[in-house]
Amino acid sequence: MQDLNSLQSQDSSDEGAQAWAIPFADMMTLLLTLFILLLVILKESEKFVDQQINLLLKETYEQLNKEIDNENVSIERVTKGIQITLRGNLFQSMKANVNKSYIPIIQDISKIIENCKLFKIEETKKYSALVDFLEERNEELNVEIRCEGHTDDAILPPQSDFKNNWELSSARSLRVVNIMNAASSISEKYFSYNGYGEFRPLINVSGIDDFQKKKQARAYNRRVEIYLDAFARLKTRSSEDEFLKMLNDKFNKEEKL
Repeated sequence: MQDLNSLQSQDSSDEGAQAWAIPFADMMTLLLTLFILLLVILKESEKFVDQQINLLLKETYEQLNKEIDNENVSIERVTKGIQITLRGNLFQSMKANVNKSYIPIIQDISKIIENCKLFKIEETKKYSALVDFLEERNEELNVEIRCEGHTDDAILPPQSDFKNNWELSSARSLRVVNIMNAASSISEKYFSYNGYGEFRPLINVSGIDDFQKKKQARAYNRRVEIYLDAFARLKTRSSEDEFLKMLNDKFNKEEKL
């Protein structure tokens, strides 16, 4: 009889020990489901922003392609955004000075960019949902105009103003930025520049023996690429207190989620 009572007591203990496991498992399942749901919501939010920005870039590309008509200027929709490539006798030989015939072209490009939808987003009702969404997240649409200079592989002579093609390509891209900035009311904060020298050619000239063909290939490699891109980023704050408050609000919001 004692053995039977002991067995019954043991069964009761086992049942008690297992009783908590069921609600615990249910709670873990619920938490996992909530976590997955939050990830889906976050992913959908990022997807919405990406879709809106891509649509904005697509419309801007179509606008630029329509308004810029020059045989020495090509426009492409690329991963980096919109690529505007300038070729031809853009610069004086071994110098960063832009040839006079190209200055009006660069000025026109800057004015067209200034009036494109990327810089008029708050005036367009079509993108009001994007503007409101970014505002709720303490973010803003950042537009970037980046100029990248490329030279050919010809070695600069000792009397050159520049030590190497890196410096030359950087000075050239900066010169284009200065002309664009002066031609429009676009703030300096939107501009940046890089110089890649001869290290990112479109045509590998090392295997070309024919002098004329090599000359043509080098001319094709000499270029300035202007990239127009946009992405969401945290708003720039005017003071340290505002910045800390923004971070604190963002942290509290994420905690609630």
